Amino acid sequence: MNTTFRWYRLSLTGWLVVACFLTVNAQVSVEAQKRYKEAIRLIQTGSYDRAKNELNPIIQRTGPLAPYASYYVALADFRQKNFSQSRLMLKQLVTRFPNWQKIDDAQYLLAAVCMEMGEYEDGLAALKPIGTPALRTEGVKLEQNFMGRLTDLNRLKRINRDYPDDKPVALALIDLIQRTATDKDDLELSDRLTNRFGVPVSVAGRPVSPVSSGTTTSANRPTTRPNRAKGYYNVAVMFPFRLDEFDADKRGRSNQYAYDLYEGMKMARAKLQEEGITVNLFAYDVENDPNKTLELVNSPGFAQTDLIIGPLYVEPNRIASAFANQNNILLVNPIATGSELVASQPMSFLAQPSLNEQARRAAEQARSLIGGGARRVAIYFGTSRKDSLLAAAYQAELKQQNYQILDFKRLSGTAQAMAEAMRFDGKMTTVGSVSAVPTTPVPITVSHVFFASSNDDDGARMLDALSRRRVSAPLIATASAFDYYRNPMSTFTRRELYLLYPDYIDTMREPVMAFQEQYIAKRNTIPSVFAGEGYDMLLFFGRQMAKNGVPFRSRTALRTDPEGDYVLSGFDYTESNENQVVPIVKYEDGRFIKIN
Repeated sequence: MNTTFRWYRLSLTGWLVVACFLTVNAQVSVEAQKRYKEAIRLIQTGSYDRAKNELNPIIQRTGPLAPYASYYVALADFRQKNFSQSRLMLKQLVTRFPNWQKIDDAQYLLAAVCMEMGEYEDGLAALKPIGTPALRTEGVKLEQNFMGRLTDLNRLKRINRDYPDDKPVALALIDLIQRTATDKDDLELSDRLTNRFGVPVSVAGRPVSPVSSGTTTSANRPTTRPNRAKGYYNVAVMFPFRLDEFDADKRGRSNQYAYDLYEGMKMARAKLQEEGITVNLFAYDVENDPNKTLELVNSPGFAQTDLIIGPLYVEPNRIASAFANQNNILLVNPIATGSELVASQPMSFLAQPSLNEQARRAAEQARSLIGGGARRVAIYFGTSRKDSLLAAAYQAELKQQNYQILDFKRLSGTAQAMAEAMRFDGKMTTVGSVSAVPTTPVPITVSHVFFASSNDDDGARMLDALSRRRVSAPLIATASAFDYYRNPMSTFTRRELYLLYPDYIDTMREPVMAFQEQYIAKRNTIPSVFAGEGYDMLLFFGRQMAKNGVPFRSRTALRTDPEGDYVLSGFDYTESNENQVVPIVKYEDGRFIKIN
């Protein structure tokens, strides 16, 4: 959602003063005053459900604060993306209190709600009666934001007929006709509107590019590859947005990560612009369809691309990689961890460290450990394919270093089941019950144990299983094996524990706190790790293009400063096309600290 909350945030403090004035000069009960003030505080802190509980009794009593309370309930629902509930409350407010002194504010919010729901006609109707000059200006901005999203030419023409004097509607229609239409009557309509309203602003450097479905999103993308001194860079984002299934009210979408990555990139684009680096983002809705991918990369406009992020599926990625190699264009896969995607692909890079790279870095950490059984190790893994692949890569690394692999096994189930399946001395131990687990006081001598699991219940079970088997050696495990919300902190201090944590974010760092604050201000939600990854990716490669130019020449400078302003731990491609930065963390002094 691109709607700004700037005006809404300003209204909170201003209206609080107005409401306080009302409580002094009108018959408002002490209880209502208390509820109202508490509700305002809760809204300011984002506790919207609690705020609505405080405001609903005020609405029901129909006192002087009722319209204010109604508005804030609608605003709370809006920020929670409960657009249907917000619209219902606002319509009720307008009907019950038509002479309310802040009725224009309610009309503006109603317009924003309707626009977010895709009901653009109702949104324009809500804006029409607004008389406050400042809100009329904000209403124009609201129109400009949403009219540009319309891709249904016939619908936009109908809206233009209903609102013939509306400039944002006319400009959006001109832009859409110029980009998509070939009909003579449509082109003539575009000419008439241009004579009256002018032409739309050029999209070069525009802050938001709409998502397209296999076609370019810019009206003015050049048709020939320009000189690199032009001062801007085109980035193609090829993700499975699945626009045909998109529902703004639906939560927990299986492809939410794609939208989070893209939101992070949009924030990085703004950051780059502040640094004097102009990046144009062009988003393409690319599913697992090789034919559509081939058609896209062969389109004339796509030849202007300077950096490709995605695609995420194997066959489309193969096609895009071939295009990148042929045209000397960088291609970055944001989430893959398979080395095979960049093998013999000189222009393809992994934003995440591969499983092989993670195994190498874990092995480096293992060499620094001092255990009772030198170069003797047990390796365990969970039920997912990724778990077994990482364990196999780790086993291969340690064999090259002449470690003795005492045990290599998939483990699952309870802690006791795990303990029963472990073997450290070449002999299988049969355990019938908890009390039957070997209780010899002599600890089993291994230098360390390695455990790869994507199940966040498995980490605590593994710790328990090792305790049952009297194994005191250090444990190197994947961070994904633990649930950091449910597991008490004592879980991470029971033994010497090192976590392989590619997605580690040090929330105490100033750049991280600044990113989170800006993201919450723009999106009204806490950023996911994918948002941080999208931000870092575009920020890094955007700076690299500006510093070293395109086409791509050398990897010698493809690394970040360890003290840089990235959200995660950065990038290093000086040795290969796989990111060599693999954070390993340890719990110390009440928090996780990166130790490598």
